[in-house]
Amino acid sequence: MGQTDDVDLPVMPPVAPMLAKPLKTLPAGWLYDPKWDGFRSIVFRDGDEVELGSRNEKPLTRYFPELVEAVRRDLPERCVVDGEIVVATPDGERLDFEALQQRIHPADSRVRLLAEQTPAAFVAFDLLALGDEDLTGMPFAARRARLEEVLGQHRASGVGGTVHLSPITDDLDVAMRWFRDFEGAGLDGLIAKDPQDTYQPDKRVLTKLKHERTADCVVAGYRLHKSGDDAVGSLLLGLYDDRGVLASVGVAASFTMARRRELLTELQPLVTTLEGHPWDWAAQLDGERTPQKNAGSRWNAGKDLSFVPLRPERVVEVRYDYMEGARFRHTAHFVRWRPDRDPRSCTYDQLELPTDHDLSEVLGVRG
Repeated sequence: MGQTDDVDLPVMPPVAPMLAKPLKTLPAGWLYDPKWDGFRSIVFRDGDEVELGSRNEKPLTRYFPELVEAVRRDLPERCVVDGEIVVATPDGERLDFEALQQRIHPADSRVRLLAEQTPAAFVAFDLLALGDEDLTGMPFAARRARLEEVLGQHRASGVGGTVHLSPITDDLDVAMRWFRDFEGAGLDGLIAKDPQDTYQPDKRVLTKLKHERTADCVVAGYRLHKSGDDAVGSLLLGLYDDRGVLASVGVAASFTMARRRELLTELQPLVTTLEGHPWDWAAQLDGERTPQKNAGSRWNAGKDLSFVPLRPERVVEVRYDYMEGARFRHTAHFVRWRPDRDPRSCTYDQLELPTDHDLSEVLGVRG
């Protein structure tokens, strides 16, 4: 689709989704649902015409043909629904954000293949329009009740496996249990919503609570800042695995510009060559987690990901939310240097692992 001229709805695309601001605690007396780790999307359906909007208001429709068919099958004939596009692991037990990222591909043949190999699902959590009725001026509690009503028959019958209703609760104790348990299924926190709030596009009126942990990592290199060669852009972090191999686990990049320039000077005594370095790609076994020489970003072809190798002698404490496989899911935040730590003691064993929790159990929860 992609042509809004084909759609006649009370809420027309594009719509910037309502957003959340991070807090350390959740407000009491609100409604709470899981924070899904996917692509935020507002779905517009007018008969056979379907558009999958995105957070930046650009259509995702062409990348998820299986969702277009699912929307036609499982959502009301004329509606606008806010939710999240997600992909599960092959066993269906947890979310797989890396597989979801790979779904954004320019080649139509590849898009079709991936739709079969790693099919996506849509998790609905808000209803903005139904038929000729604009619901954005209604309180969230009323919108949620209408969403449950229109999806209730589909969810209760278990028909289909592509469009789901996100669980929700008004019990803060239950929500905090979800916060602890659902991480094992790949979810990354909670969203709190004021039951009286209207829908406010592009406004941070929701609240989110995300997991926050620390880890001691080896600094094995750095990348220069995009502004030039006088400042550090990011520190490359490593952890030793059970074979004693230093694996690349992510980067830390939360520095002021002045601190980035200081770091460049501080780290010069550690600069070395790749020969004998743990991340010497020429000596790596296939499949090792290591930065690549002159590698480009898969998501930004013009971004240079080459790095300056450092002797792996310094340890840094960083703050992170959670792991995706063997790496930090997001950029880690610098906390402090740890001169008291032996780099060889920085292993995966220190990481807190979430309790396993099946994704199907999350989707089957009634708050």
